[in-house]
Amino acid sequence: MPDAPSPEANPQTAVPAAAPPPAAAAAPAAPAPAPVAPEDLKPPTPKIKMKKRTQRACDEKDEKGKLCCGHLKRWYDYPKDVEKLIGKKAEIYRCEFCKTLYKPDLSSGPHSYTLRY
Repeated sequence: MPDAPSPEANPQTAVPAAAPPPAAAAAPAAPAPAPVAPEDLKPPTPKIKMKKRTQRACDEKDEKGKLCCGHLKRWYDYPKDVEKLIGKKAEIYRCEFCKTLYKPDLSSGPHSYTLRY
């Protein structure tokens, strides 16, 4: 029995594939996105609160009313825009989760100096 040539081996006997339908021509073009204004690209101004005398955790509530309770860490290398808000070389604390800024209690002494006996 002679072997019949397969359609893949002989391109002349292969059945031509159907052309894909022009889907892009029938669909309307999507509108281009609106340009974003430069003031929309700026990060929001951080919330600044006063830290209570022995406070070590954040007391900020989210939109659902749940406390953040993030640890307040001393923030030494803050950016220039935050420096304009709080002052140069200020003692500032920041919540590790919600990034709320806390100024120290005014009744306690600053923690910026070495211990004095």
